[in-house]
Amino acid sequence: MTTPPDYFDEEVALGYDAEHTDGGDLEQTVATLVELSGSGPSLEFAIGTGRIALPLAATGVAVAGIELSEPMVARLREKPGGNDIPVVIGDMATARVDGRFSLEILVFNTICNLTTLEQQIACFQNAADHLEEGGRFVIETFVPPIQRLPEGETKLAFDVSDTHWGIDEYDLATQSFTSHHLWVRAETVVRRAIPFRYVWPSELDLMAQLAGMKLENRWEDWAKTPFSADSTRHVSVWRKT
Repeated sequence: MTTPPDYFDEEVALGYDAEHTDGGDLEQTVATLVELSGSGPSLEFAIGTGRIALPLAATGVAVAGIELSEPMVARLREKPGGNDIPVVIGDMATARVDGRFSLEILVFNTICNLTTLEQQIACFQNAADHLEEGGRFVIETFVPPIQRLPEGETKLAFDVSDTHWGIDEYDLATQSFTSHHLWVRAETVVRRAIPFRYVWPSELDLMAQLAGMKLENRWEDWAKTPFSADSTRHVSVWRKT
């Protein structure tokens, strides 16, 4: 199944941009995507509030999107230029968009929102079906931090601050994990638990191969730092052959 849209409801959509900032990385991200697009049209899977799509479109790249959460798209529409980006409401593993694209984008760990292996495979096939020959599919996600778990432990904190606690709980048998969040807001506490499925770089390469794509590059970040055994994240680029 896909992480249900009600996990990204009106409340989450309203605070999403404030809680997911890229700092100086956004400019580098967009610059790399412009280079990869080759001036052709782009399709962003899980376009959300337009955090990437809007600055990418501002460079002159034609951008379309797929998004499961209507409240997230509503936030996109409120921003300058948001009404100019066509968005299909639907699951990125199955939703169809008219046309063919030179670049397709799936960033910020969102491949993990597809909570089964079958849906992740379907997402790659859907991406390949929308790509023109020689087009690229780009995923940004984390390397599963399983080596950081002490023996017998299943929980790993990823954020601890005065306003937010985040703890991931892993099931090593199924590759599923749940992100537990506690937010302190105006003397109230908001709790959410969101299901995901983590995926290894080698798995992604196999999914791409099954869909007729081949790995072209894998970097540690959008600045194209070489990927290594110490990398905790990766930006991977597959090309339709």
